[in-house]
Amino acid sequence: MTGMSAAPGPGRPRDPDVDRRIARAALDVFGDTGWAGFAMEVVARRAGIGKATLYLRWTSKEALLTHALNTGLVRVADVDTGTLRGDLVELAAQILGLYGGPSSRAALRLTLEAGTIPGVAENYHAMREAQFHAARAIVRRGIDRGELPASVSITMLLDTLAGGAMMHALSTPREKQEDPAAHAQRLVDFLLQGTFTRVDQP
Repeated sequence: MTGMSAAPGPGRPRDPDVDRRIARAALDVFGDTGWAGFAMEVVARRAGIGKATLYLRWTSKEALLTHALNTGLVRVADVDTGTLRGDLVELAAQILGLYGGPSSRAALRLTLEAGTIPGVAENYHAMREAQFHAARAIVRRGIDRGELPASVSITMLLDTLAGGAMMHALSTPREKQEDPAAHAQRLVDFLLQGTFTRVDQP
């Protein structure tokens, strides 16, 4: 799936552990302060490294944030388990992981601010387009297999699924949230039951 990418700056061979710490710190800083408070110095301090280490890898804070978003956020991607229910459960679990996981604040900030961040907006738009087409492909496969009627509104079904998963992740206290996989199954079963009930009504 298409995602955000940024070429690293020149320097020594990369240490994957350091890269992970930097990406984690960058997402935490962006989630806490937004773009206005996102600075190389702050990320370096949060990651426990020297600022020079960052500049050996990325020449700008735009490139650093792009890398962190590309490597640290849960991706909403196409999946094909062989059944519509299985595919939708996987899709719901991905959304729950994105907005309920450790990078949830950064994901939410991104939806609000991505369009105004130089060098990030274009990549974010491409990522969202890929996610949109992947989600619709899941439903179209279900229609092609006869698991959904052709008359079903793909947009309404996906809006309901994504909105339900996102709101659960954002509004339910973390200590009261059930296992994401279990909640994804309950959400999909509820949605599909309602979909077929509406379709079968005279």
